[in-house]
Parts: sequence; C-alpha cells; structure tokens
Amino acid sequence: MEVVKTHAVHGGTLRYLKHDSQTTGTPMTLSVFVPAGTGPFPVLYWLSGLTCTEDNFTTKAGAYQAAAAHGVIIVAPDTSPRGEGVADDEAYDLGQGAGFYVDATQSPWAPHFKMESYVTGELIEKVEAQFPANGVRGVSGHSMGGHGALTLALKYPHLFTSVSAFAPISSPTRCPWGEKAFTAYLGDDRAEWARHDAALLIEAGAAKGHYDDILVDQGDADSFLENQLKPELLLAAADKAGQKITVRMQPAYDHSYFFMASFMADHVAFHAARLKA
Repeated sequence: MEVVKTHAVHGGTLRYLKHDSQTTGTPMTLSVFVPAGTGPFPVLYWLSGLTCTEDNFTTKAGAYQAAAAHGVIIVAPDTSPRGEGVADDEAYDLGQGAGFYVDATQSPWAPHFKMESYVTGELIEKVEAQFPANGVRGVSGHSMGGHGALTLALKYPHLFTSVSAFAPISSPTRCPWGEKAFTAYLGDDRAEWARHDAALLIEAGAAKGHYDDILVDQGDADSFLENQLKPELLLAAADKAGQKITVRMQPAYDHSYFFMASFMADHVAFHAARLKA
C-alpha cells in the first residue's frame, strides 16, 4: 500500500494510504493510526456511514487519544469502490459512498461492489502485513457502517473478538435504506437479505459463544431513529436469543460525528478490554 500522507498525533502516527484492490477492481483508500511503541498491537476496524470516505472518521471522531492510551491500531477504510467505470446512482444512499458492506450480485453493481469480501479479506491482509498487528481484531462503525460492523462480526466471528456500533441500521430488511440497497445489490430474494441483517442474525444465535457483550450507542434526537435505525429490534432479537447487548440511548444526541466524538473513548476502551484479555 502506498502512503499518501503522514501525521503525528497523540504520540502515534496516522497514515493515509491507497492501493489497487484485487477484490473491487478499483483503487481503495484508508487511514491507519498506529500508537507509539513497537507493538504488536490489536486492531480496531472502523466502518463509516453513507456518503463518507475514510476521512470523516479520521478527522472528526477524536478516537486517537484513546487509541494511543490503550495501545490500539485503528483502521478506517472508504465505504465503497469509486472511480471511472464504477457504477453509481444520483441518490446519496446507493452506489459510490454506499457500499453497505455486502458483495453485490446484481448488475451493474456486481463487478466492483464487493465490500464484504474486501473488509474481511484483502483489507485485513494488507493492513496486518504492513503494520505491527498482533492478529486480534475488533470492529465498529456508524449507521450503514454500524450495520456493517454488526453483520460482519456476526458472520465472521473467527476474525473479530469484539464489536460495537453507533446508531446502526439494526435491521436493513425492515427499513427504507436497507430495502433499497438490498434490492439493488442483492436482488429480490429476501432470504439472501436476511444473511445481512444484524437483528435477524442475533435472533438466530450468531453472537452466542462469541461475544460477551455488544455495545451500541444511539442518540434519542437522531432524525433517522424511528424509520431507519430501529435499535429496539436489536434488543428484541437479543432477548429471544439470550444474548447480552448494551444499547445506550443518549439524550439529545443526533446522528452526527459530534455524537460519536462524545462517546468514542468509551468504545475504544470497550474494545481494548476485550482485545487484550
């Protein structure tokens, strides 16, 4: 991976990188924060939301002081393939910037939109070959990326030791964002959709024996709360499965990075406790 730029922050080093992805067939970009010291360190992968690039989390989340204190690498990839010849849509919630962390099977998306395989395969391999990682990983994210963090952790528990989310799309099979994206990327087969629905996966027991707790923060002033996010479906699913999940409703907080920056240190600490156990 080519280092595009480097910054010192909280005693560690933040790098922006790019590489040609065999998975997506496009250039991909990401940021990687490495704390001071020789390591090796556990790695927290962060998945961002609709319209975001790797830069939103990197510049707005305020995660690196906590990451430096706990000795955790943080990796933030872009949210989709991009570039000339890559399918796109005029709407903000489909196409470039809206990969939804699935592998598309439908035209025109299938050739490049392979974010599930990219995150769980090539991204991990390239990061951990180039940086002092110890092979222990957590995953977190926001909104569409919260959906990604939850579903990838539930589908690939051998890859991840801990999982958390901010304002996740809890059940994309039961909200407009998810229904639109899944129809476009995966087709009309709702059984296929269910494989990418965190609430349904938890209800089916996918977290049992793998995650002692799942931390979710949600602002109660979030304009997407009722129609798109529906954290109550996570709670109901966890109750049915006997799975511990901690959903914290945060009064007055919205969907922005001001919300995430306010509780990011809690999430880094949550992961660090499990990644170093």
